Amino acid sequence: MHARSAIFDVYGDLLPDHGRRTTVAALVRLLAPVGIAAPAVRTAVSRMVTQGWLEPVTLPKGRGYAATARAETRYEQAAARVYPTSTRAWDGTWQLIAVTPPPGRGARGRLARELGWLGHAELRSDVWVSPWRHTELDDVLSRCGASAVRATVSEFGPADAPLRAWDLDALATSYVEWLTHVAEKVKSHLSTHEDEDEAAFAARFHLVHEWRMFLFSDPGLPAELLPEDWPGHEAAAYFTAEADRLREGAARFVARALD
Repeated sequence: MHARSAIFDVYGDLLPDHGRRTTVAALVRLLAPVGIAAPAVRTAVSRMVTQGWLEPVTLPKGRGYAATARAETRYEQAAARVYPTSTRAWDGTWQLIAVTPPPGRGARGRLARELGWLGHAELRSDVWVSPWRHTELDDVLSRCGASAVRATVSEFGPADAPLRAWDLDALATSYVEWLTHVAEKVKSHLSTHEDEDEAAFAARFHLVHEWRMFLFSDPGLPAELLPEDWPGHEAAAYFTAEADRLREGAARFVARALD
């Protein structure tokens, strides 16, 4: 687990009730049980400030860092997908965007990652598809130096052409493999720490971290487009149950670390 990714998880999953702001000392205490050393935390924080994800603030206990407005938007989007409270209704249409990408291989790669995180897939070169409208698309295009022409499409020929833009077989395999190993991983983390709250925190932190990684590969397709035995459903049920089971102990550890 990289320090930068872990800090994203801290601000996104652990600090919403604390204004998504804390001191570096508290970050170090939070990340120690998951194997992130203090120097790595400080280096990652510095980079995230440069990248526009964190900004320095003055807190009662000293200098700290808060999530920027851009980061807040990303965290709220992620939370809605990690902890959905309702089933999203699909109107049966597809959103197409024909992108004029920015120059440079690195910039194009960044744009592709951002569009993929939103849930788009590349149907053809520079033509992306999604079953959902994304209000944050304009911001992504602007930050990446790209522009796009958009269209709403109600019919495709062949009808399954949009679905074939994603490698659903590979995604299904990823869910099956995750389900095969995740319970043993949770058990291992719980047995590694003598303090029960710290153990619950470490187990839940790793669980949420692994689940968040699916946001980069799973577009959240409407249920009617997926097979009834889609393994993502079982994986989501397991994640929700375990995250809830470990929540109370993990919250106590977070409160101690922030005190």
